Amino acid sequence: MSNTYKSAGVDKEEGYQTISKIKKAVSETHNSNVLNGIGSFGAFYQLAGYKNPVLVSGTDGVGTKLRIALDVKKYDTVGIDCFAMCANDILCHGAKPLFFLDYLACGKLDSDIAAEIVGGIATACKETGTALIGGETAEMPGMYKIGDYDIAGFCVGVVEKEDIIDGSQIKAGQVIIGLAASGFHSNGFSLVRKIFPDFNEEFEGKPLYETLLVPTKLYQNDIFKIQEKVKLSGIAHITGGGLIENVPRIIPEGLCATIEKSKVHVPSVMKELMKRGGIEENEMFGTFNMGVGMVVICDESDAQTVLDLVEGSMLIGKIENNEEKIVLH
Repeated sequence: MSNTYKSAGVDKEEGYQTISKIKKAVSETHNSNVLNGIGSFGAFYQLAGYKNPVLVSGTDGVGTKLRIALDVKKYDTVGIDCFAMCANDILCHGAKPLFFLDYLACGKLDSDIAAEIVGGIATACKETGTALIGGETAEMPGMYKIGDYDIAGFCVGVVEKEDIIDGSQIKAGQVIIGLAASGFHSNGFSLVRKIFPDFNEEFEGKPLYETLLVPTKLYQNDIFKIQEKVKLSGIAHITGGGLIENVPRIIPEGLCATIEKSKVHVPSVMKELMKRGGIEENEMFGTFNMGVGMVVICDESDAQTVLDLVEGSMLIGKIENNEEKIVLH
């Protein structure tokens, strides 16, 4: 028998099946700015309606949260995570996501699994009015075990140059408001999996994996709703490194984000993780979002407006004069 690509572990037919299964979901994310469909070497997106547009881009993956999804064979939410991790990042600069591209790699392609993962991305794209205009599916036997998948994404958004949010307008006396997270989002899962090795154990009346796989919250609607009423000086996406590492990224020199830990509404699953793992509180705040998926900074006079606009939001601190960029107490 002669050697073929299939005999080496790559099934092109399964790849064609994947494209067929995702085509409808992907096309439903397209709008009049998308000038071509699936199959071209590059995807075309027409930029229109802006005076002085600045493109803002971000790329990310899902991390080892994907391991839980693969082990329990629940694939429909990790695509939402992939999109949210990228889109929430560019949102920190006031950018609206325009289009998204995904990269899916595996040891042996199963078109049903691939379609579920990409379907999650398409769901998030539709919710935010973002076009899923391209992607790559790579079957790589010998690089990945059969049954293993990895996913990453790339998002491009736009903001008027005069509306860019970069933290430079943050000043002493302003307040720090946390927008509630939907769970662990997509960070810290190597530690989560170490402390919670049995994803099927019961937690609060349901299998633990259901809590762990709740997808990363999309903050676009909340942020744009706030911006209609309030001028934001800074926005931080609380990802790996928690509040301790992410908030300082937007704080100007000479200022400090002073945060009261008692004002942070920590989810019960994180409290359980901390208790069961004997994890120090500072380690928790430097690893997980602790229930705060996004931080916004505004004038104190606007604080109540933000709190009223976004359910679950919490006033967690103030901006003060200090050489340290962040202090938690």
